[in-house]
Amino acid sequence: MKARQQRLMLILIALAALGLATYLVLNALGGNLSYFFSPTEVIEGKAPTDRIFRLGGMVQADSVARAEGDLTVTFTVTDHHKSIPVAYTGILPDLFAEGQGMIAQGKMNADGVFIADEVLAKHDENYMPPEVAAAMDAGQKAKLQSTTN
Repeated sequence: MKARQQRLMLILIALAALGLATYLVLNALGGNLSYFFSPTEVIEGKAPTDRIFRLGGMVQADSVARAEGDLTVTFTVTDHHKSIPVAYTGILPDLFAEGQGMIAQGKMNADGVFIADEVLAKHDENYMPPEVAAAMDAGQKAKLQSTTN
């Protein structure tokens, strides 16, 4: 082999290795992404059934129930159009309350209950995560359209 052919072969091998490394990194990152869905989108089947995702909305009034002597809390998340029951085992954030915005990360189970691994509450009275605000607006619009039809 001539020196020119050796350099060309080395460059091709380096490009193939770079391509393989890029593929592996992107594949690993894609498996760890957690997308946001509103209760309406989950009920419409837009959320994954086999992967972790984020569910956001408002904690429905009078829906929080705690089992005595247990850390399991059940509540309902709504976007003012559709609602999803949520179960969480653990200590809730201090700012978690009924009528407040929240985001939970977890999976849906076979019974249609969202099993949360993590619950995040809004951090002050004026802030709402942009995803939750957009989902709430979409839920309000869908509710208005369904009542006018």
